[in-house]
Amino acid sequence: MSNKRSYAELSQLHTWETDEWAALQTHATSSSVPHLRDLLQDEQRNQTLTASLPGLHLDYSRQCVTTETMQLLFALGRKAELGAKIQAMKDGVHINTTEDRAVGHMALRAPKSAPPMPIDDATNAVDQVHQVLDQITAFADKVRSGAHVGATGKALTDVISIGIGGSYLGPEFVFEALRHDKTANTAAKGRRLRFLANVDPVDVHRAMEGLNPETTLVIICSKTFTTAETMLNARTVKDLFEQAMPDVNKEDLAAQHIVACSANVAGAQAFGILAENVFGFWDWVGGRYSVCSAIGMLPLTLQYGSAVTRAFLDGAHAMDNHFTTAPMESNMPVLMGLTSIWNSSFLGHSSRALLPYSQALLRFPAHIQQVDMESNGKRVALDGTVLPMEAGEINFGEPGTNGQHSFYQLIHQGRTIPCDLIGIATSQTPLDNTSQGEVVTNHQELMSNFFAQADALAYGKTIEDLKADNVPESLWSHKEFPGNRPSLSLLMKELNAFSLGQLLALYEHRTAVQGFVWGINSFDQWGVELGKSLAKKGTCRSIVLCAALFWHV
Repeated sequence: MSNKRSYAELSQLHTWETDEWAALQTHATSSSVPHLRDLLQDEQRNQTLTASLPGLHLDYSRQCVTTETMQLLFALGRKAELGAKIQAMKDGVHINTTEDRAVGHMALRAPKSAPPMPIDDATNAVDQVHQVLDQITAFADKVRSGAHVGATGKALTDVISIGIGGSYLGPEFVFEALRHDKTANTAAKGRRLRFLANVDPVDVHRAMEGLNPETTLVIICSKTFTTAETMLNARTVKDLFEQAMPDVNKEDLAAQHIVACSANVAGAQAFGILAENVFGFWDWVGGRYSVCSAIGMLPLTLQYGSAVTRAFLDGAHAMDNHFTTAPMESNMPVLMGLTSIWNSSFLGHSSRALLPYSQALLRFPAHIQQVDMESNGKRVALDGTVLPMEAGEINFGEPGTNGQHSFYQLIHQGRTIPCDLIGIATSQTPLDNTSQGEVVTNHQELMSNFFAQADALAYGKTIEDLKADNVPESLWSHKEFPGNRPSLSLLMKELNAFSLGQLLALYEHRTAVQGFVWGINSFDQWGVELGKSLAKKGTCRSIVLCAALFWHV
């Protein structure tokens, strides 16, 4: 109770009413921050605005900040009791106040040797987590070795994971990111993993296309085992399996081909799933933070094996340790969170572009869209006070260089949209055609774009530059680039399971930092719940309207 009371006291603080907030407002409107062209001439400043971990380097010198700006932001972070709030999350305090829940996703990736992490009635939630991880490893080993086979005796080489939102986006992002990592790719030989999320029947056909039900395992991912879209898709796939194997007893089919990630064991059993094939998690795991739970670990371990998924969890745990121990001035999630608050709350930039210069990270922006927008898209503070400013940002993105031929025009010459540029120093699948006359390798071309975009956003192109390039005067206004577009560059040595875990946790914690400073609850999602309830009420009416429209075509 004392912990809850202390967090309740922290929740009463309105940072926007503090002197520290007012100082940043004055700083933002006083034109005391020069253009990035000028800021980047100061090498001492540039060196200061970096942070590193082994294999990971953050350069935020192309943010529109001075060293004074950063000191003001650090002061705001201290005023918001960032350190105390981070510790409360780690300690299992119920910081999700509207649902009276702990926020324990850091416990999901802690090794067995980690210090005890008490959450709710568990003296050590890490023990609970590893019981499930051991269960997952044992089951995955049986499937991958052929000890657990389908109802007709064939090995289960393919998996369909049925879930939506956090039960889909995170696992798919990790799956795609590791498909061409050498270690993970080798471990996945002969196996296929598909995801089914959308209730649209087209998605069912896309997931099932080319798969043989006799060699396919289905995972139903739903904490409550009542999620409307997931359960409809689950019943649909189960029916398709029964049609494909008419001579198999339905109970045997469900027992051999269907498993669940759920807290509702009774509901899963009623569906025909064996109790030992239900992999649990807890209400202190939010959906968008659940990729490190059974939701992600079961399909990913079936595909890549437990060594790969443990490396992924170890990477996330390493970032957790950094987040909870590093001082503000070198703490990557804190630095990214505070500069994002500067961009959105003080400079008025409502959007953020996530630009991974890696095709392997093609689903990363979609996952972080949910992590951030579902977390921080709030209108009231923890105590219910309506915010005097807008919290959260619109997140979007595509891999480079694809995005350069899509929406970068808006970023360079339209609205100011802060950008996160993510680069990988070493390709997962290097190609070198320089012996065939190519000047650079594919990866060198990719990385040259990664570095060039950061400078192009910062410096832009002036009229003087255009004159020097002999551009006709009639085109000066069209070809002028204002620059001063803020960005940060995150450079990873390589993209493997460990570094991917680091990246995931970095962005999860960046989101939490922003929520802690704004004083909102980043761990509930009442807007999502509203949509669910309205969908249930409107189902019959929607069917009638759809039929009416059809018959009048």
